[in-house]
Amino acid sequence: MPNQYRQHYTREEARALLPQIRQWFKELSSLRQKLSECDKRMARLLAAGNDVGGETVNRRVRVAAGFKATLTEFQRREIQIKDLDRGLIDFPAILDGKEVFLCWEQDEKDIEFWHDLQSGYAGREPL
Repeated sequence: MPNQYRQHYTREEARALLPQIRQWFKELSSLRQKLSECDKRMARLLAAGNDVGGETVNRRVRVAAGFKATLTEFQRREIQIKDLDRGLIDFPAILDGKEVFLCWEQDEKDIEFWHDLQSGYAGREPL
């Protein structure tokens, strides 16, 4: 069976990306908060019968574009975000000749787990 992913990471390669990934998660969290604030502001304006446009809409568009750009960094590298709130991601990898995911959660110091492509988080095993 052919591999599903073009990019595969060694544990060391995935580890080397963790500082950048932590920064991206920080950015995503901040941008999500800003999107929420923009949406609340727009809802208040609309509820009051005001037109919504100009800077309010432009700000939301800029924040959404920043969010998408950060998500694209993961997508470009074929790193899968499984749970944005938890900071749970999977790196495609080859382990013992088999395509698997190296699994990492934001509060973990290192990449210490893997699972096959089907089992997900529940199937995590120590490396």
